[in-house]
Amino acid sequence: MKVLHTSDWHLGQQFYEYDRRHEHLAFFTWLLATLVEQQIDLLLVAGDIYHTATPSASAENQLYQFIKDAKKQCPNLHVVIIAGNHDSANRILAAQPLLAQFDTHVVGRFEATAAADIVITINTNKKRAVIVAMPFLRASDVTTLSQTKSGPSYAQGVKKAYELALEHAATLQSENTPLIVMGHLHAKGGDISSDSERNLVIGGEEAISANVFGKQAHYVALGHLHKAQQVAKNECIRYSGTPIPMSFSERNYSHQVNVVEFNSDEKQQISVTVNPLYIPRLADVIVLPKGECVPLAELCEEIKALDTTANTIAPYLRVKLKSNDTDTTFREQIEQALEGKHIRFCGIERVREQAANNEGGAVFEDLSEVEMLNPLNLLEQAFANDKDMHGESVPDALKNLLNDVINELEEQQQL
Repeated sequence: MKVLHTSDWHLGQQFYEYDRRHEHLAFFTWLLATLVEQQIDLLLVAGDIYHTATPSASAENQLYQFIKDAKKQCPNLHVVIIAGNHDSANRILAAQPLLAQFDTHVVGRFEATAAADIVITINTNKKRAVIVAMPFLRASDVTTLSQTKSGPSYAQGVKKAYELALEHAATLQSENTPLIVMGHLHAKGGDISSDSERNLVIGGEEAISANVFGKQAHYVALGHLHKAQQVAKNECIRYSGTPIPMSFSERNYSHQVNVVEFNSDEKQQISVTVNPLYIPRLADVIVLPKGECVPLAELCEEIKALDTTANTIAPYLRVKLKSNDTDTTFREQIEQALEGKHIRFCGIERVREQAANNEGGAVFEDLSEVEMLNPLNLLEQAFANDKDMHGESVPDALKNLLNDVINELEEQQQL
C-alpha cells in the first residue's frame, strides 16, 4: 500500500490580511498531480484543515472541491482526515455523511466509551490497512482517563486514549496489514515554529512522549508542528509539516509531504519506506535585511535592489528596523523604496536593542508578534516587568488557573 501523509493546511488563513486562496489552490493542483503520479492508495490529513474553527465558505469549498477532484482522478483513493486544535470538531463532523460518498473518513473527536469509533479499516484495490485516527485531544475528551494518584494528568489521559484505540486496532490487524497511527499534538523533542504555532499547554503539559503511540505501529502520521521532522529519531514517526509557510519564521522551511510505502515479504513481515516530496512554493516570503538590522538608508537600498519581476505571485515582505533609528520619516522612506515593486508588504518590525542588564528578555514593538506568544510566557513576562513582583516566579496555582481558562476557551471554539 502507498500512503501520502500531509497536515496543517490552514485553509482560509489571512497572512497579514492577504488572502492565500491562490497558494492553497496551487498546492492542491500539485497534490492532485502527485496522487496520480505516485499512484497513492490512501491520503492522510493529520489535522488543522482550517485556520479557524469558523472557516469561510470559500475555505470549506476549497476542501470539498479538492476531495471531489481527487476522487475523480484517483477512483480507488481513500482519504482520512482528523481534526486539529484549529478545527471545530462539530463543523468537520457535519460534513461526514457527504464526504463518506467520496471514500473520505472524517474523525472529529475521541470518546473514551467509544474508542473503536476512531479506528478505521481501509480496503482499496486489494490492499488493506488499519488506522488509529486520533484527533486533537481536548482536556474534556480524556477526563475519565487522566486520573492518577497525584491528581489529573493530561499526558496520562492521552496515553490511555491511545491504549484503548490500539487495543481495538490489534483485533482488526492481520499479519500483512500495516497499522498506521495518526495524531495532532506536540510530541516531545519536536521543533516548534517560533511565531505561528501556539504551544498546546493543557493541564500543564506542553508536549507528549512518543511512547504513547505504542510499539506495534508501522508508521505514525502527525500534525501540529509546522516543520517537517522525525520524532524520537524514529524514521517512522513523523510530522509532514505545512504545505506553505504560515509565518516569516517558516521562510526557510522545506515544505513537503511524506510518501510512505508498505510492502510485505514471503514471511509476511512488513517493510516501510518513507520518501519526502518537496512542494514548490508559489509565493516567496522575504525578510529584509537578511541578517542584523542596518541603518534606514541601507535598508531602503536593499528594498530598491529587490528584483521581483520574475515572481508570478507577489512575494510577502517584512522589514526590520532598529527602534533607536531616530529618523521620523522612516515610514515614508520605506514606502518610497517600495514604489513600483511587485510586493505584498507586511509591515515594519521595530527591533529594540537589549540593555546590558536585561538578561535577554524579549521585547516586542509589533503587537502582531505578541499574539503569537504562549500565554504562559506572557504571564511570566508580566511578573518579570512588574516592580512589585520582580524576581518572583509565577505561582503554580495561577498557572493552573490560566491553563483552565485557555482550555475552556479552546473547548468553546470547538462548539
